[in-house]
Amino acid sequence: MGTSRSQYHLRQVFLNLHLLSKPEVFSNAFAGGFDADGNLIDEKIAALIGSQMQALAEWTRRIRG
Repeated sequence: MGTSRSQYHLRQVFLNLHLLSKPEVFSNAFAGGFDADGNLIDEKIAALIGSQMQALAEWTRRIRG
């Protein structure tokens, strides 16, 4: 969790950036969300990633003008 908290803090301190801060996706590689081959199997996390990709597409259209 230390790395994710550090990354979160870095997003808060840098200025003059275009950030996509929501929705956030956190996953724990050791909590059963991934199979032995590293494939994502957790449906909740997959849905969050889908929401994040949709937000990214909308955000990209907005900043392009």
